[in-house]
Amino acid sequence: MTLDSAAAPLEIDPLLDDPATRIVVCCGSGGVGKTTTAAALGVRAAERGRKVVVLTIDPARRLAQSMGIDSLDNTPRRVKGVEGPGELHAMMLDMKRTFDEIVEAHADPDRARAILENPFYQSLSAGFAGTQEYMAMEKLGQLRARDDWDLIIVDTPPSRSALDFLDAPKRLGSFLDGKFIRLLMAPAKMGGRAGMKFLNVGMSMMTGTLGKLLGGQFLRDVQTFITAMDTMFGGFRTRADATYRLLQAPGTAFLVVAAPERDALREAAYFVERLAAEEMPLAGLVLNRVHGSGAARLSAERARAAAENLEDGRIVDQRAGNAHSRGSAVPEGSSPEAPETHEPLTPAVPHESDKSDVPTMPAASATPESAAPESVALDSVASVATSVTTVEQLTAGLLRLHAERMQVLAREERTRDRFTALHPEVAVAEVPALPGDVHDLAGLRAIADRLAAGGTTSTTS
Repeated sequence: MTLDSAAAPLEIDPLLDDPATRIVVCCGSGGVGKTTTAAALGVRAAERGRKVVVLTIDPARRLAQSMGIDSLDNTPRRVKGVEGPGELHAMMLDMKRTFDEIVEAHADPDRARAILENPFYQSLSAGFAGTQEYMAMEKLGQLRARDDWDLIIVDTPPSRSALDFLDAPKRLGSFLDGKFIRLLMAPAKMGGRAGMKFLNVGMSMMTGTLGKLLGGQFLRDVQTFITAMDTMFGGFRTRADATYRLLQAPGTAFLVVAAPERDALREAAYFVERLAAEEMPLAGLVLNRVHGSGAARLSAERARAAAENLEDGRIVDQRAGNAHSRGSAVPEGSSPEAPETHEPLTPAVPHESDKSDVPTMPAASATPESAAPESVALDSVASVATSVTTVEQLTAGLLRLHAERMQVLAREERTRDRFTALHPEVAVAEVPALPGDVHDLAGLRAIADRLAAGGTTSTTS
Protein backbone atom coordinates (compact mmCIF):
# COMPACT_ATOMS: atom_id res chain seq x y z
CA MET A 1 0.00 0.00 0.00
CA THR A 2 1.32 3.47 -0.85
CA LEU A 3 0.27 6.93 0.13
CA ASP A 4 -1.99 8.74 -2.31
CA SER A 5 -1.03 12.14 -3.58
CA ALA A 6 -4.10 13.49 -1.75
CA ALA A 7 -2.62 12.44 1.60
CA ALA A 8 0.24 14.68 2.68
CA PRO A 9 3.23 12.78 4.09
CA LEU A 10 3.85 12.97 7.83
CA GLU A 11 7.55 13.58 8.39
CA ILE A 12 8.47 12.30 11.84
CA ASP A 13 12.17 13.19 12.05
CA PRO A 14 11.74 16.96 11.47
CA LEU A 15 9.02 16.95 14.14
CA LEU A 16 11.24 15.19 16.70
CA ASP A 17 14.37 17.18 15.80
CA ASP A 18 12.70 20.58 16.13
CA PRO A 19 13.75 22.03 19.53
CA ALA A 20 10.49 23.98 19.59
CA THR A 21 8.59 20.70 19.90
CA ARG A 22 8.32 20.09 23.64
CA ILE A 23 5.28 17.80 23.96
CA VAL A 24 4.02 15.02 21.68
CA VAL A 25 0.66 13.48 22.60
CA CYS A 26 -0.20 10.09 21.10
CA CYS A 27 -3.96 9.61 21.14
CA GLY A 28 -6.53 7.35 19.53
CA SER A 29 -8.92 4.54 20.33
CA GLY A 30 -7.86 1.47 22.32
CA GLY A 31 -5.82 -1.33 20.82
CA VAL A 32 -4.27 0.60 17.93
CA GLY A 33 -0.68 0.69 19.21
CA LYS A 34 -0.48 4.04 21.02
CA THR A 35 1.88 2.71 23.68
CA THR A 36 4.25 1.14 21.14
CA THR A 37 4.16 4.28 18.99
CA ALA A 38 4.94 6.53 21.96
CA ALA A 39 7.85 4.31 23.05
CA ALA A 40 9.24 4.07 19.51
CA LEU A 41 9.09 7.85 19.14
CA GLY A 42 10.93 8.20 22.45
CA VAL A 43 13.71 5.86 21.33
CA ARG A 44 14.16 7.63 18.02
CA ALA A 45 14.13 11.12 19.53
CA ALA A 46 16.69 10.12 22.17
CA GLU A 47 18.97 8.49 19.62
CA ARG A 48 18.79 11.69 17.58
CA GLY A 49 19.95 13.81 20.52
CA ARG A 50 16.86 14.80 22.52
CA LYS A 51 16.45 14.34 26.28
CA VAL A 52 13.13 12.52 26.37
CA VAL A 53 10.67 11.25 28.95
CA VAL A 54 7.82 8.96 27.92
CA LEU A 55 4.74 9.07 30.14
CA THR A 56 2.42 6.12 29.71
CA ILE A 57 -0.96 5.58 31.33
CA ASP A 58 -1.29 2.04 29.98
CA PRO A 59 -1.75 -0.51 32.79
CA ALA A 60 -0.53 -3.40 30.62
CA ARG A 61 3.11 -2.46 31.40
CA ARG A 62 4.25 -3.32 27.87
CA LEU A 63 6.38 -0.20 27.79
CA ALA A 64 8.52 -1.31 30.74
CA GLN A 65 9.07 -4.74 29.22
CA SER A 66 10.10 -3.40 25.82
CA MET A 67 12.53 -0.94 27.40
CA GLY A 68 14.18 -3.51 29.61
CA ILE A 69 12.92 -2.01 32.88
CA ASP A 70 11.59 -4.32 35.57
CA SER A 71 8.73 -1.99 36.40
CA LEU A 72 7.61 1.57 35.85
CA ASP A 73 6.15 3.84 38.49
CA ASN A 74 5.46 7.50 39.14
CA THR A 75 9.17 8.37 38.96
CA PRO A 76 10.96 8.71 35.59
CA ARG A 77 13.58 5.97 35.12
CA ARG A 78 16.56 6.04 32.77
CA VAL A 79 16.41 3.54 29.91
CA LYS A 80 19.68 1.80 29.14
CA GLY A 81 20.78 0.69 25.70
CA VAL A 82 19.89 3.87 23.81
CA GLU A 83 22.31 4.36 20.91
CA GLY A 84 22.96 8.06 20.48
CA PRO A 85 23.77 11.32 22.20
CA GLY A 86 20.38 11.79 23.90
CA GLU A 87 18.70 10.30 26.94
CA LEU A 88 15.49 8.35 27.35
CA HIS A 89 13.45 8.13 30.54
CA ALA A 90 10.15 6.35 31.03
CA MET A 91 7.44 6.36 33.67
CA MET A 92 3.93 5.05 34.18
CA LEU A 93 1.25 7.15 35.83
CA ASP A 94 0.29 6.09 39.32
CA MET A 95 -3.09 7.77 39.55
CA LYS A 96 -3.52 7.60 43.33
CA ARG A 97 0.08 8.54 44.08
CA THR A 98 -0.22 11.61 41.83
CA PHE A 99 -3.37 12.68 43.67
CA ASP A 100 -1.59 12.16 47.02
CA GLU A 101 1.33 14.29 45.86
CA ILE A 102 -1.02 17.13 44.97
CA VAL A 103 -2.62 17.00 48.41
CA GLU A 104 0.75 16.87 50.18
CA ALA A 105 2.08 19.78 48.12
CA HIS A 106 -0.89 22.12 48.60
CA ALA A 107 -2.08 21.43 52.16
CA ASP A 108 -0.46 21.74 55.55
CA PRO A 109 0.60 18.43 57.18
CA ASP A 110 -2.43 18.10 59.46
CA ARG A 111 -4.97 18.82 56.75
CA ALA A 112 -3.11 16.61 54.28
CA ARG A 113 -3.22 13.73 56.74
CA ALA A 114 -6.95 14.25 57.29
CA ILE A 115 -7.57 14.22 53.53
CA LEU A 116 -5.41 11.17 52.79
CA GLU A 117 -7.10 9.16 55.55
CA ASN A 118 -10.62 10.16 54.52
CA PRO A 119 -12.57 7.17 53.11
CA PHE A 120 -14.30 9.27 50.45
CA TYR A 121 -10.96 10.66 49.25
CA GLN A 122 -9.53 7.14 49.04
CA SER A 123 -12.42 6.08 46.82
CA LEU A 124 -12.20 9.25 44.72
CA SER A 125 -8.44 9.00 44.17
CA ALA A 126 -8.59 5.31 43.28
CA GLY A 127 -11.43 5.11 40.83
CA PHE A 128 -13.62 8.19 40.35
CA ALA A 129 -14.68 8.58 36.71
CA GLY A 130 -12.19 10.83 34.93
CA THR A 131 -9.63 10.83 37.75
CA GLN A 132 -7.05 8.91 35.72
CA GLU A 133 -7.29 11.30 32.79
CA TYR A 134 -7.20 14.33 35.09
CA MET A 135 -4.13 13.02 36.90
CA ALA A 136 -2.45 12.42 33.54
CA MET A 137 -2.95 16.11 32.84
CA GLU A 138 -1.59 16.97 36.29
CA LYS A 139 1.51 14.83 35.78
CA LEU A 140 2.09 16.35 32.35
CA GLY A 141 1.97 19.80 33.91
CA GLN A 142 4.42 18.73 36.61
CA LEU A 143 6.90 17.31 34.10
CA ARG A 144 6.74 20.42 31.94
CA ALA A 145 7.23 22.70 34.95
CA ARG A 146 10.36 20.83 36.05
CA ASP A 147 12.03 21.49 32.68
CA ASP A 148 14.33 18.48 33.14
CA TRP A 149 13.49 17.15 29.65
CA ASP A 150 13.32 18.93 26.34
CA LEU A 151 10.71 16.52 24.96
CA ILE A 152 7.76 14.86 26.72
CA ILE A 153 5.88 12.09 24.91
CA VAL A 154 2.49 11.20 26.35
CA ASP A 155 0.67 7.92 25.79
CA THR A 156 -2.96 8.79 26.54
CA PRO A 157 -5.14 6.55 28.74
CA PRO A 158 -6.75 3.43 27.25
CA SER A 159 -10.20 4.91 27.67
CA ARG A 160 -13.35 3.83 25.90
CA SER A 161 -13.10 7.11 24.04
CA ALA A 162 -9.84 8.91 23.33
CA LEU A 163 -11.66 12.20 23.92
CA ASP A 164 -11.73 11.49 27.67
CA PHE A 165 -8.19 12.83 27.92
CA LEU A 166 -9.39 16.28 26.88
CA ASP A 167 -12.71 16.20 28.72
CA ALA A 168 -11.53 14.96 32.14
CA PRO A 169 -10.29 18.30 33.57
CA LYS A 170 -13.56 19.99 32.71
CA ARG A 171 -15.59 17.12 34.13
CA LEU A 172 -13.71 17.12 37.41
CA GLY A 173 -13.94 20.90 37.58
CA SER A 174 -17.68 20.69 37.03
CA PHE A 175 -17.91 18.13 39.83
CA LEU A 176 -16.01 20.39 42.23
CA ASP A 177 -18.11 23.40 41.22
CA GLY A 178 -21.42 21.54 41.20
CA LYS A 179 -24.45 22.48 43.24
CA PHE A 180 -24.25 19.24 45.22
CA ILE A 181 -20.73 20.03 46.41
CA ARG A 182 -21.61 23.64 47.24
CA LEU A 183 -24.62 22.55 49.28
CA LEU A 184 -22.52 20.10 51.25
CA MET A 185 -19.90 22.77 51.84
CA ALA A 186 -22.39 25.40 53.01
CA PRO A 187 -22.90 24.26 56.66
CA ALA A 188 -19.19 24.02 57.31
CA LYS A 189 -18.56 27.41 55.71
CA MET A 190 -21.24 29.14 57.78
CA GLY A 191 -19.96 27.56 61.03
CA GLY A 192 -21.27 27.74 64.63
CA ARG A 193 -24.93 28.24 65.42
CA ALA A 194 -25.65 29.81 62.08
CA GLY A 195 -24.35 26.73 60.38
CA MET A 196 -26.43 24.43 62.58
CA LYS A 197 -29.50 26.60 62.04
CA PHE A 198 -29.00 26.49 58.28
CA LEU A 199 -28.53 22.76 58.41
CA ASN A 200 -31.66 22.26 60.56
CA VAL A 201 -33.88 24.57 58.51
CA GLY A 202 -32.62 24.23 54.97
CA MET A 203 -30.88 20.89 54.66
CA SER A 204 -32.41 18.49 57.16
CA MET A 205 -34.69 16.94 54.53
CA MET A 206 -31.95 16.71 51.89
CA THR A 207 -29.33 15.23 54.20
CA GLY A 208 -31.87 12.82 55.63
CA THR A 209 -32.72 11.59 52.17
CA LEU A 210 -29.06 11.38 51.13
CA GLY A 211 -28.25 9.59 54.37
CA LYS A 212 -30.80 6.93 53.52
CA LEU A 213 -29.58 6.59 49.96
CA LEU A 214 -25.84 6.80 50.54
CA GLY A 215 -25.50 5.98 54.22
CA GLY A 216 -25.00 8.44 57.04
CA GLN A 217 -21.31 7.64 57.49
CA PHE A 218 -20.60 8.08 53.76
CA LEU A 219 -22.31 11.46 53.77
CA ARG A 220 -20.26 12.58 56.79
CA ASP A 221 -17.07 11.38 55.02
CA VAL A 222 -17.97 13.46 51.96
CA GLN A 223 -18.62 16.56 54.06
CA THR A 224 -15.35 16.09 55.95
CA PHE A 225 -13.46 15.64 52.68
CA ILE A 226 -15.00 18.74 51.12
CA THR A 227 -14.28 20.81 54.19
CA ALA A 228 -10.60 19.78 54.13
CA MET A 229 -10.29 20.22 50.35
CA ASP A 230 -12.06 23.57 50.18
CA THR A 231 -8.90 25.62 49.87
CA MET A 232 -7.52 23.28 47.18
CA PHE A 233 -10.46 23.28 44.76
CA GLY A 234 -9.36 26.50 43.13
CA GLY A 235 -5.88 25.09 42.63
CA PHE A 236 -7.24 22.04 40.81
CA ARG A 237 -9.12 24.19 38.36
CA THR A 238 -6.24 26.61 37.89
CA ARG A 239 -3.74 23.84 37.10
CA ALA A 240 -6.18 22.07 34.80
CA ASP A 241 -6.75 25.28 32.85
CA ALA A 242 -2.99 25.89 32.65
CA THR A 243 -2.32 22.39 31.32
CA TYR A 244 -5.15 22.75 28.83
CA ARG A 245 -3.57 25.95 27.51
CA LEU A 246 -0.22 24.11 27.38
CA LEU A 247 -1.80 21.53 25.06
CA GLN A 248 -2.94 24.35 22.78
CA ALA A 249 0.51 25.96 22.66
CA PRO A 250 2.67 25.82 19.51
CA GLY A 251 5.24 23.56 21.23
CA THR A 252 2.70 20.72 21.47
CA ALA A 253 1.97 18.24 18.68
CA PHE A 254 -0.85 15.70 18.65
CA LEU A 255 -0.41 12.43 16.77
CA VAL A 256 -3.60 10.49 16.20
CA VAL A 257 -2.80 6.77 16.07
CA ALA A 258 -5.15 4.39 14.27
CA ALA A 259 -5.26 0.99 12.63
CA PRO A 260 -6.43 0.69 9.01
CA GLU A 261 -9.86 -0.46 10.19
CA ARG A 262 -13.23 1.21 9.87
CA ASP A 263 -13.99 1.72 13.58
CA ALA A 264 -10.49 2.94 14.44
CA LEU A 265 -10.42 5.45 11.58
CA ARG A 266 -13.92 6.63 12.41
CA GLU A 267 -12.71 7.40 15.94
CA ALA A 268 -9.60 9.05 14.50
CA ALA A 269 -11.72 11.27 12.25
CA TYR A 270 -13.83 12.32 15.23
CA PHE A 271 -10.70 13.15 17.21
CA VAL A 272 -9.25 15.19 14.32
CA GLU A 273 -12.44 17.25 14.22
CA ARG A 274 -12.40 17.72 17.99
CA LEU A 275 -8.77 18.87 18.01
CA ALA A 276 -9.57 21.41 15.32
CA ALA A 277 -12.56 22.67 17.32
CA GLU A 278 -10.37 23.03 20.45
CA GLU A 279 -7.62 24.75 18.42
CA MET A 280 -5.04 22.15 19.38
CA PRO A 281 -2.07 21.51 17.05
CA LEU A 282 -2.41 18.28 15.08
CA ALA A 283 0.80 16.94 13.54
CA GLY A 284 -0.85 14.10 11.64
CA LEU A 285 -2.15 10.54 11.59
CA VAL A 286 -0.05 7.44 12.26
CA LEU A 287 -1.68 4.56 10.43
CA ASN A 288 -0.37 1.54 12.30
CA ARG A 289 -0.05 -2.15 11.33
CA VAL A 290 -0.58 -1.64 7.61
CA HIS A 291 -0.30 -4.85 5.59
CA GLY A 292 1.63 -5.11 2.36
CA SER A 293 2.81 -7.63 -0.21
CA GLY A 294 5.98 -8.08 -2.21
CA ALA A 295 3.93 -9.59 -5.06
CA ALA A 296 1.27 -6.90 -5.40
CA ARG A 297 1.26 -7.26 -9.20
CA LEU A 298 -0.49 -10.59 -8.83
CA SER A 299 -4.09 -9.68 -8.15
CA ALA A 300 -6.41 -11.67 -5.90
CA GLU A 301 -8.50 -12.76 -8.91
CA ARG A 302 -5.50 -14.07 -10.85
CA ALA A 303 -4.07 -15.84 -7.80
CA ARG A 304 -7.40 -17.54 -7.09
CA ALA A 305 -7.81 -18.58 -10.74
CA ALA A 306 -4.29 -20.05 -10.80
CA ALA A 307 -5.03 -22.00 -7.61
CA GLU A 308 -8.21 -23.40 -9.12
CA ASN A 309 -6.36 -24.44 -12.29
CA LEU A 310 -3.74 -26.27 -10.26
CA GLU A 311 -6.36 -28.03 -8.19
CA ASP A 312 -8.40 -29.02 -11.27
CA GLY A 313 -5.32 -30.42 -12.96
CA ARG A 314 -4.41 -32.35 -9.80
CA ILE A 315 -7.83 -34.01 -9.76
CA VAL A 316 -7.48 -35.22 -13.38
CA ASP A 317 -3.96 -36.55 -12.80
CA GLN A 318 -5.03 -38.28 -9.60
CA ARG A 319 -7.82 -40.13 -11.39
CA ALA A 320 -5.41 -41.37 -14.06
CA GLY A 321 -2.99 -42.53 -11.40
CA ASN A 322 -5.73 -44.34 -9.49
CA ALA A 323 -6.84 -46.10 -12.64
CA HIS A 324 -3.39 -47.63 -13.12
CA SER A 325 -3.03 -48.52 -9.47
CA ARG A 326 -6.32 -50.42 -9.63
CA GLY A 327 -4.92 -52.54 -12.48
CA SER A 328 -7.11 -51.25 -15.33
CA ALA A 329 -7.25 -53.10 -18.64
CA VAL A 330 -4.12 -53.10 -20.71
CA PRO A 331 -4.60 -51.53 -24.16
CA GLU A 332 -4.60 -53.85 -27.16
CA GLY A 333 -1.27 -54.50 -28.76
CA SER A 334 0.66 -54.15 -25.55
CA SER A 335 2.21 -56.90 -23.50
CA PRO A 336 2.08 -57.10 -19.73
CA GLU A 337 5.53 -58.62 -19.84
CA ALA A 338 6.99 -55.46 -21.46
CA PRO A 339 6.68 -52.59 -18.97
CA GLU A 340 9.30 -50.53 -20.82
CA THR A 341 6.88 -50.14 -23.76
CA HIS A 342 3.80 -49.53 -21.59
CA GLU A 343 2.91 -46.01 -22.85
CA PRO A 344 0.35 -45.05 -20.14
CA LEU A 345 3.22 -44.94 -17.66
CA THR A 346 4.96 -42.14 -19.54
CA PRO A 347 2.56 -39.20 -18.77
CA ALA A 348 2.82 -39.96 -15.06
CA VAL A 349 6.52 -38.99 -15.18
CA PRO A 350 6.55 -35.16 -15.04
CA HIS A 351 10.14 -34.46 -16.13
CA GLU A 352 12.79 -36.13 -18.26
CA SER A 353 15.18 -36.13 -15.34
CA ASP A 354 12.73 -38.14 -13.27
CA LYS A 355 12.68 -41.06 -15.75
CA SER A 356 16.05 -42.24 -14.52
CA ASP A 357 14.46 -42.87 -11.13
CA VAL A 358 12.11 -45.49 -12.59
CA PRO A 359 13.64 -48.99 -12.67
CA THR A 360 13.52 -50.63 -16.14
CA MET A 361 13.61 -54.28 -17.08
CA PRO A 362 16.20 -55.75 -19.44
CA ALA A 363 14.67 -57.48 -22.50
CA ALA A 364 16.07 -60.86 -21.48
CA SER A 365 14.26 -60.63 -18.14
CA ALA A 366 10.82 -59.84 -19.62
CA THR A 367 9.27 -63.10 -18.54
CA PRO A 368 6.18 -63.92 -16.45
CA GLU A 369 8.50 -64.71 -13.55
CA SER A 370 9.66 -61.04 -13.47
CA ALA A 371 6.42 -59.63 -12.03
CA ALA A 372 8.12 -58.38 -8.86
CA PRO A 373 10.47 -55.92 -10.65
CA GLU A 374 7.49 -54.65 -12.65
CA SER A 375 5.57 -53.82 -9.44
CA VAL A 376 8.62 -51.93 -8.16
CA ALA A 377 8.55 -49.79 -11.31
CA LEU A 378 4.84 -49.01 -10.85
CA ASP A 379 5.41 -48.04 -7.17
CA SER A 380 8.22 -45.68 -8.15
CA VAL A 381 6.07 -43.93 -10.74
CA ALA A 382 3.23 -43.60 -8.21
CA SER A 383 5.67 -42.08 -5.69
CA VAL A 384 6.78 -39.45 -8.21
CA ALA A 385 3.15 -38.63 -9.03
CA THR A 386 2.34 -38.26 -5.34
CA SER A 387 5.21 -35.81 -4.76
CA VAL A 388 4.06 -33.73 -7.73
CA THR A 389 0.55 -33.63 -6.32
CA THR A 390 1.91 -32.37 -2.97
CA VAL A 391 3.80 -29.53 -4.67
CA GLU A 392 0.68 -28.56 -6.59
CA GLN A 393 -1.39 -28.54 -3.42
CA LEU A 394 1.20 -26.40 -1.64
CA THR A 395 1.37 -23.95 -4.53
CA ALA A 396 -2.41 -23.68 -4.70
CA GLY A 397 -2.57 -23.03 -0.97
CA LEU A 398 0.03 -20.27 -1.20
CA LEU A 399 -1.87 -18.68 -4.07
CA ARG A 400 -5.05 -18.67 -2.03
CA LEU A 401 -3.21 -17.09 0.92
CA HIS A 402 -1.91 -14.41 -1.41
CA ALA A 403 -5.44 -13.80 -2.69
CA GLU A 404 -6.66 -13.30 0.89
CA ARG A 405 -3.77 -10.93 1.62
CA MET A 406 -4.60 -8.86 -1.45
CA GLN A 407 -8.21 -8.62 -0.30
CA VAL A 408 -7.01 -7.31 3.08
CA LEU A 409 -4.82 -4.75 1.31
CA ALA A 410 -7.72 -3.58 -0.83
CA ARG A 411 -10.00 -3.22 2.20
CA GLU A 412 -7.38 -1.25 4.14
CA GLU A 413 -6.76 1.01 1.17
CA ARG A 414 -10.46 1.76 0.74
CA THR A 415 -10.80 2.53 4.45
CA ARG A 416 -7.80 4.83 4.43
CA ASP A 417 -8.95 6.57 1.26
CA ARG A 418 -12.30 7.38 2.88
CA PHE A 419 -10.45 9.05 5.77
CA THR A 420 -8.14 11.07 3.51
CA ALA A 421 -11.10 12.14 1.38
CA LEU A 422 -12.78 13.56 4.49
CA HIS A 423 -9.56 15.07 5.89
CA PRO A 424 -7.11 15.74 3.04
CA GLU A 425 -5.31 18.30 5.22
CA VAL A 426 -4.11 15.63 7.68
CA ALA A 427 -0.58 14.35 7.08
CA VAL A 428 -0.32 10.55 7.15
CA ALA A 429 2.48 8.10 7.94
CA GLU A 430 1.91 4.38 7.36
CA VAL A 431 3.70 1.87 9.56
CA PRO A 432 3.92 -1.65 8.11
CA ALA A 433 2.87 -4.51 10.35
CA LEU A 434 5.69 -6.48 11.97
CA PRO A 435 5.52 -10.30 11.92
CA GLY A 436 5.52 -10.45 15.75
CA ASP A 437 5.11 -8.40 18.91
CA VAL A 438 7.64 -5.85 20.13
CA HIS A 439 9.51 -6.98 23.24
CA ASP A 440 12.74 -4.95 23.34
CA LEU A 441 14.55 -1.82 22.22
CA ALA A 442 15.49 -3.41 18.91
CA GLY A 443 11.82 -3.92 18.14
CA LEU A 444 11.00 -0.35 19.12
CA ARG A 445 13.84 0.86 16.94
CA ALA A 446 12.46 -1.13 14.00
CA ILE A 447 9.04 0.44 14.55
CA ALA A 448 10.63 3.90 14.70
CA ASP A 449 12.51 3.31 11.43
CA ARG A 450 9.30 2.26 9.70
CA LEU A 451 7.43 5.17 11.20
CA ALA A 452 10.04 7.66 9.99
CA ALA A 453 9.93 6.16 6.48
CA GLY A 454 6.16 5.67 6.44
CA GLY A 455 5.29 9.18 5.32
CA THR A 456 7.64 9.30 2.34
CA THR A 457 7.94 5.83 0.83
CA SER A 458 5.78 2.91 -0.10
CA THR A 459 5.50 0.17 2.48
CA THR A 460 5.66 -3.58 2.22
CA SER A 461 5.78 -6.40 4.70
